[in-house]
Amino acid sequence: MKKLRLRETSLSIWGWGSLGIVLSLITFGPFVIFYLAFYILCFVGGGFVVTLLFGKTNSEKYLEQCEHSFLPPTSTGIPKCLEEMKREARTIKIDRRLTGANIIDEPLQQVIQFSLRDYVQYWYYTLSDDESFLLEIRQTLQNALIQFATRSKEIDWQPYFTTRIVDDFGTHLRVFRKAQQKITEKDDQAKGTAEDLVDTFFEVEVEMEKDVCRDLVCTSPKDEEGFLRDLCEVLLYLLLPPGDFQNKIMRYFVREILARGILLPLINQLSDPDYINQYIIWMIRDSNCNYEAFMNIIKLSDNIGELEAVRDKAAEELQYLRSLDTVGDDINTIKNQINSLLFVKKVCDSRIQRLQSGKEINTVKLAANFGKLCTVPLDSILVDNVALQFFMDYMQQTGGQAHLFFWMTVEGYRVTAQQQLEVLLSRQKDGRHQTNQTKGLLRAAAVGIYEQYLSEKASPRVTVDDYLVAKLADTLNHEDPTPEIFDDIQRKVYELMLRDERFYPSFRQNALYVRMLAELDMLKDPSFRGSDDGDGESFNGSPTGSINLSLDDLSNVSSDDSVQLHAYISDTVFADYDPYAVAGVCNDHGKTYALYAITVHRRNLNSEEMWKTYRRYSDFHDFHMRITEQFENLSNILKLPGKKTFNNMDRDFLEKRKKDLNAYLQLLLTPEMMKASPALAHYVYDFLENKAYSKGKGDFARKVPPLIPKTDSDPEHCRVSAQLDDTVDDNIPLRVMLLLMDEVFDLKERNQWLRRNIKNLLQQLIRATYGDTINRKIVDHVDWMTSPEQVADLVKRFRDAFWPNGILAETVPCRDKAIRMRTRVAGKTKLLSIMPDELKHIIGAETTRKGILRVFEMFQHNQLNRRMVYVFLEGFLETLFPQYKFRELFNKLHSRSKQIQKYKQKLQTTQAPSLQKR
Repeated sequence: MKKLRLRETSLSIWGWGSLGIVLSLITFGPFVIFYLAFYILCFVGGGFVVTLLFGKTNSEKYLEQCEHSFLPPTSTGIPKCLEEMKREARTIKIDRRLTGANIIDEPLQQVIQFSLRDYVQYWYYTLSDDESFLLEIRQTLQNALIQFATRSKEIDWQPYFTTRIVDDFGTHLRVFRKAQQKITEKDDQAKGTAEDLVDTFFEVEVEMEKDVCRDLVCTSPKDEEGFLRDLCEVLLYLLLPPGDFQNKIMRYFVREILARGILLPLINQLSDPDYINQYIIWMIRDSNCNYEAFMNIIKLSDNIGELEAVRDKAAEELQYLRSLDTVGDDINTIKNQINSLLFVKKVCDSRIQRLQSGKEINTVKLAANFGKLCTVPLDSILVDNVALQFFMDYMQQTGGQAHLFFWMTVEGYRVTAQQQLEVLLSRQKDGRHQTNQTKGLLRAAAVGIYEQYLSEKASPRVTVDDYLVAKLADTLNHEDPTPEIFDDIQRKVYELMLRDERFYPSFRQNALYVRMLAELDMLKDPSFRGSDDGDGESFNGSPTGSINLSLDDLSNVSSDDSVQLHAYISDTVFADYDPYAVAGVCNDHGKTYALYAITVHRRNLNSEEMWKTYRRYSDFHDFHMRITEQFENLSNILKLPGKKTFNNMDRDFLEKRKKDLNAYLQLLLTPEMMKASPALAHYVYDFLENKAYSKGKGDFARKVPPLIPKTDSDPEHCRVSAQLDDTVDDNIPLRVMLLLMDEVFDLKERNQWLRRNIKNLLQQLIRATYGDTINRKIVDHVDWMTSPEQVADLVKRFRDAFWPNGILAETVPCRDKAIRMRTRVAGKTKLLSIMPDELKHIIGAETTRKGILRVFEMFQHNQLNRRMVYVFLEGFLETLFPQYKFRELFNKLHSRSKQIQKYKQKLQTTQAPSLQKR
């Protein structure tokens, strides 16, 4: 029944449904189905949209509630940053003023523009078109330049240009010379390579500088770049505002531009030996090359590469000349040229063969062939500065120095006596009488000569006939001395030196004679090279030692041990050369100087005295020169505070000098010092006596320069400036010229008599040429060098060198080795050609050649040139920023040097035994 009912129900549903469909089709047509489906779809879609919008609104409200309830507040920087990005880029105004001088600012701005264009813009525009970053870099560079210019204007550059640069160059040359000597001492037979020389150079540098060595910076490109980066970052820290420096991206960009874009290329160029050689040739382009100098260079060359380059060029020229088809007079000209080239080629081949075989001309072997050597008469030797120094060294070896010094002293006495008598005669004609004083001085000088060389107490004593000595003594006792009083004995001494086999005849058979001929340019083989070893010892005595006292002061001072002397500097007094300002001060055109008030106490068994005396620093200097020349051992103990050319009236400086001079006096007055040199008491009493100090060493002493060499505590291992102040006057050009001549021509290693004569000659030349205005002229020249016009010219040269015609210069291709070698030969030839003959006559032709070639050879090593550039840069920065400890900074930057570590280990090894003994 149920099944039947269900069946009936389903039939009714299908029936009614079918009826509804049929009626709908009849009523609405066949599209009723599509309308129904569309209405249903619209209903469902509308419901979905309403649900989505309602849900989104509720979700946002819910999330906002969650954010405020559970999350920290959002940073305000992000919205601000988004707002800044949405705004339009604001224009940055660049102030083009840098130094305050338009002639400098214009080329500087061009350098900045070119640097940014070629080192930043070419890659930056591939990343972004926004120019604000470039403008910020430009502004940072300008800020640094403005601070640099401001600082430069506040600095007094005169000490740097007149003292620091000269000292640095002289020290660099000294280190190079010592390195060459070390290479020679290691192996006289095998020639050291360039690498050995560089290593030895930095070994000597650390021995001299003690706490710094620049080997890593000069030999390792990686360490050099790191050094420049560190240095540039320090400079940016000093020059940039704190905000700009804290911007790391900006700072790194500027640092790299300065270090790798500007400084490194500039240092590479300045240290390139080929560039230096070309610059030398350009500087002396107006001088003509000398054929003799060229041949000397070929015969003296130690570089096979140079000889091969010249030989190949000569062969090339020979081939060209032989290919010419000429007639008439041109044939003779071409034949002469061919013969000259053949000779050059032959000399080159011979020299190359000699170097490859290791056969060098030896001084001793050459001296064995005496028959072919020139003969120089003794009277010519005695009047020639160059020849006399070699004869002096030989006489020192043989023990005959007393004869030579007696002859020289008598010559000086004769000249001085003649001048004094001429002055006396002229004064008598004018009605002024000083007869007794002048004759007293001459008598004291004559007696001094007699006592030192002819008396029984003389050591060493000049051996002459006794009757001549007795006759001289009688004359000195009963007659006034004349210029000719020593003529008979001097003539005998000359004959003794001429004929005695120990002296002049043996000198002609000695190697020193051959070296003398080389210095005089009188050897038949011009390729001869004298030895630097120095067979003779330097002279250790003075022909005028005992007579300086009698000429300077005739007073007698006792050196009794019971007398005790104490002195100290109690005050420093300023005076304007007013005769009434301080006792003992005289007028000198209103010039200001400082006096040191010395309080002196003298005690003996029965009495005690105290007084004050006033002395200038120049008085101390003159006194120091006197006693160190008279007593050789004092020069190793007593050290006078150095001179100062500029700002020597500064209160702090004078206070420091006062303490140093006090220490000098206390050391001088110690009982041990006075007992060691009994005759020293006379000089000390004279200096401390309450009277005007008599400067100078007397007329006679000035005419005959002392022969005692001024020794230094350790001249082999100290900077040039450490030995400078005690040996020269307060005269800029004399100091510079004497320092350079000492280092270039190695005068301090040679006879000191020659060096003193050269110093006197230079002093006379400078005074005759410029008078007393030379220091002022040099100061004016330094001011001109640092003037805006000169600085602008340097900036323009830098711009044109790196950006010719506004375009970045291409890397200059390395020139062919043969061309570089020929440039070296041309540079050496030019330097030798411009050397005046007068210089050769003063110090010797061989010494002149060696000195010039030593300086040229120093510039042929890239690593050593880099060292000199960095030394100049360090000195420049120390002068520019004196308030900062740049010296300590450079020591730290160079502290990783292996040479410093080796030196410290060596010191520890040498000090260990002494510590164990203690």
